[in-house]
Amino acid sequence: MSSTANSPSALWRLRPYLAPMKGRIAWIILSAILSMASSLAIPLVAKAVIDGPVLEGDKAAILPYACLAAFLAFAEIALTYRRRIDLAIVATGMETRLRDELYAKLQALDLGFHDTWESGQLLSRATSDIATMRRFAGFGAVFFVIISVQITGIFVLLLSLHVPLAIATFVAMLPIIELCRRFEREYHQIVRLVQDQTGDLTTTIEEGAKGIRILKSYGRAKEAMAKYEAQCRMLHDTQMSRVKLHTKFVWVLGLVPNLILTGVLLGGALAVGRGSMTIGGLIAFVSYVLTLVWPIDALGWIFAMAQEAETAAGRVWEVFDSPPAIADREGAVAFDETPGEIRFEDVHFTYPAGDREVLRGVDLAIHPGETIALVGATGAGKTTVAMLLARLYDPTNGRITLDGQDLRDLSVRSLRSQIGFAFEEPTLFSASVRENLLIGKPGATDEEVDDALRVAQASFAHELPWGLDTRIGEQGLSLSGGQRQRLALARAIIAKPRVLVMDDPLSALDVHTESLVEKALRPLLAHSTALIVVHRPSTVALADRAALLDGGRIVAVGTHHDLMVTEPRYALILSQEADADEELIA
Repeated sequence: MSSTANSPSALWRLRPYLAPMKGRIAWIILSAILSMASSLAIPLVAKAVIDGPVLEGDKAAILPYACLAAFLAFAEIALTYRRRIDLAIVATGMETRLRDELYAKLQALDLGFHDTWESGQLLSRATSDIATMRRFAGFGAVFFVIISVQITGIFVLLLSLHVPLAIATFVAMLPIIELCRRFEREYHQIVRLVQDQTGDLTTTIEEGAKGIRILKSYGRAKEAMAKYEAQCRMLHDTQMSRVKLHTKFVWVLGLVPNLILTGVLLGGALAVGRGSMTIGGLIAFVSYVLTLVWPIDALGWIFAMAQEAETAAGRVWEVFDSPPAIADREGAVAFDETPGEIRFEDVHFTYPAGDREVLRGVDLAIHPGETIALVGATGAGKTTVAMLLARLYDPTNGRITLDGQDLRDLSVRSLRSQIGFAFEEPTLFSASVRENLLIGKPGATDEEVDDALRVAQASFAHELPWGLDTRIGEQGLSLSGGQRQRLALARAIIAKPRVLVMDDPLSALDVHTESLVEKALRPLLAHSTALIVVHRPSTVALADRAALLDGGRIVAVGTHHDLMVTEPRYALILSQEADADEELIA
């Protein structure tokens, strides 16, 4: 977490997002000043009427003043209406740009970052926190400037009406400064707690929605509800503490000008009695003091809004200030059409949030056009090897090369554009089948889509209610596990990638379908360099060679037949997997 994120300059960093609207912002400020001037001029008109035509009994002379007051009131209303529309345009524009950049930042951040951050905390920053910043930019910030100028203007006018009484009013206002300072310190802490607890609650709700099948299957709805209710009570109590603090501040803040008004009426009456102030002057003075009630009362809400927005901005900047661990080096080059030889050279790896070294010196060569099956016990690090090859993580030590070039010297975008990745647990998006497939190749033709579906034995997609345009729901849960896995495989191979990484992509398929997929995949694999993480013995048939991962190292490489004869650990792992498959079938 950067210090800048929690500094008072957190809101100041919004300037680049407001810069495109600087012309409109200038008009907002100008219209606010004109509107305020119109409002402040009305008591002076009343003073002139009382001390002039009313005192002299000249009723005809009142009409011009009445027309002037009506014009000023209309001008204030018109300027306020226009200003609020412009404020909405500026605030929503800023919110849109900020949220777009935050989403892009989340996409750019590495998996290590996402492993250590709860999704609910990120979601609350992208939604409620940015909305809080928008509300302050669209109301609080502008009204703080307006109120500051208004208070200054009122004090100047009070001085012009009666200097001693104006000075006494200024002095009586001084306690407000100390009150605001104390409130700001306490409110900042409690608002941060509210926002963090909101993020935790968002995570719980999201996990409950995603895991509803598991919760229902295991009958754990009551326990999930208990956890949710505990977090809700905690958030409720913190929110009530915030409301009580804010209410006390607003109450005291509203009490001050009313006490001042009592003193003004008493002092003003004495001044009129001594002849140092006219009746019209006293009415104008009292009008301005009454006018101060709303700005001072509004300061309580604006200070609260500012603290909420500053804390929200700090939370958002925490994400923006997080450096991506996977990024292009200076001088990174694009991926070329190369033979595709891959080498792991003394590769070590420890997950960012872990303290155990998963890989302890992996050495492995995959020749151009060759398919390697990676075999190992559960937890051996097979998936980790696959993710390193796709550069979802970088090695802690050692390097991975593509035709002699370190993957870190290649641009991330060009590298991944040439890598197809099929996960054991396929992730599908709440979109149509076609949209999910085109993630693998946005410009794919209908023929290419059909070819990929055919290879993955996923032609069932054409039989869905609306064919490839059928929306498959969040995470693709409207489909079976095997169907999701076949669509994910089709997505990986649609672009005919130079490098294909498959993490046990056929584990959810029945034996017959798996055999059909393997048969269709072989011609495609002949033109790609492929790494297949194997959990089922049958999948090894796709590979030219197999590599055994044990103890964080590659301990044996050879054909499946040779390893079954010469490497007992290899044979034992595959036999255990075969027994597990038989138990599932039985």
